[in-house]
Amino acid sequence: MKLSEVSEPKAAILGLQHLLAMYSGAVLVPLLIGGALGFSATQMTYLVSIDIFMCGLATLIQLKTNRFIGVGLPVVLGCAIQAVEPLKMIGKEFGIQYMYGAIIAAGIVIVLISGLFAQLKRLFAPIVTGTLLMVIGLTLIPIAFQNIGGGDATAKGFASPENLLVGFGTVIIIILINVFAKGFLKAIAILVGLVAGTVAMAFMGQVSLQPVIDATWFHLPQIFYFGTPKFEVSSIVTMVLIMMTTLVESTGVYFALSDIVGRKLKKSDMRKGYMAEGIAVILGGVFNTFPYTSFSQNVGLIQLTGIKTKKPIYYAAGFLMLLGLLPKVGALATIIPAPVLGGAMLVMFGMVAMQGIKMLKAVDFNSDKNLLTVAISTGLGLGVTFYPNFFSIFPTTLRMLLSNGIVITIVAAIILNLVLNGKQGLAPDDEKLIAELEAKELNN
Repeated sequence: MKLSEVSEPKAAILGLQHLLAMYSGAVLVPLLIGGALGFSATQMTYLVSIDIFMCGLATLIQLKTNRFIGVGLPVVLGCAIQAVEPLKMIGKEFGIQYMYGAIIAAGIVIVLISGLFAQLKRLFAPIVTGTLLMVIGLTLIPIAFQNIGGGDATAKGFASPENLLVGFGTVIIIILINVFAKGFLKAIAILVGLVAGTVAMAFMGQVSLQPVIDATWFHLPQIFYFGTPKFEVSSIVTMVLIMMTTLVESTGVYFALSDIVGRKLKKSDMRKGYMAEGIAVILGGVFNTFPYTSFSQNVGLIQLTGIKTKKPIYYAAGFLMLLGLLPKVGALATIIPAPVLGGAMLVMFGMVAMQGIKMLKAVDFNSDKNLLTVAISTGLGLGVTFYPNFFSIFPTTLRMLLSNGIVITIVAAIILNLVLNGKQGLAPDDEKLIAELEAKELNN
């Protein structure tokens, strides 16, 4: 469908649909990190609201392409779920200001290497990214169970019948919608589950609207809301590695969208896309939110609707920015009870792990080298995740890196893949693939 064929009202409705499809994923990251770091109700409201605003701004940066930035595809950006555990670890070990310093530094690095990443990303073959995603999902699932029980494992009412009923009830609702619903309703299954679970706990008297009542009607993003950023080497290295993996995922989103809209991507398009994501990450650190990356769930929505233009995405970005300026809307997300949030987490984190396993399907496991690469990388990553004090004898900076299961997984997977498989283990060169496809089309 051409841009001129999409009326403004229809584009606005489609934009709202894109917003709803990614909304639960967008607010989940600030809820997880803010909750883990003990943010107050006021801080959580700011965090969620401005995060929503920044999702819209980050999306606009990618949409509006020029000679320097923007992939120019109908892509929606949201919080990178892969960054949750590393950011929590940095925040708890060093403090919030170091967390945002690491985000800003990682964004700067991504901007600087955006032109080189077309070559560097060949290190992130499916065996590497698949293993990483699987480990990320597996390490986050225990957090989901803790929340289903009520959040505080030491509390007297932890894992009470009410908490378990609502938590696993939320999971069942999400499953039923995914299995029996179609189209738009299926796309917002997580959001429906969150709303249904919250309503159920409200009838039990377990939901307080006080944060919504206390929130103001309007606010603006503030630079360094949580204080001036501080920088620490291990935190920066951790976030750079995480953001490089999100660029690999974004590459997949770019190529999926280019296939849908019928536009061939060049290396310059990829560079501008990476540059835009790096700038979005920097802004996330400056305004004290989070790193942003392309959301794959919206790709399916574009394929489902058949609307291939950017106009609905512009509306989605505008709606996100508008909602982000209204603290009462952001406060609504903060009243979701822990068991309900845990139910949604269980599904989402499980899906992250399964996405990794799905990527590993492209790996030849008849090869012992590939089996060893995945097995050892997974074992090392999970090992240090469950025993973070294993390297306590080392200095703080080195201990932070060695105790981060996600960093250990990705470094181990890259090194083992290179050592055992050599050049054959590298991801294919997308530029060569494009050239080969174009040559085939010319021959046909």
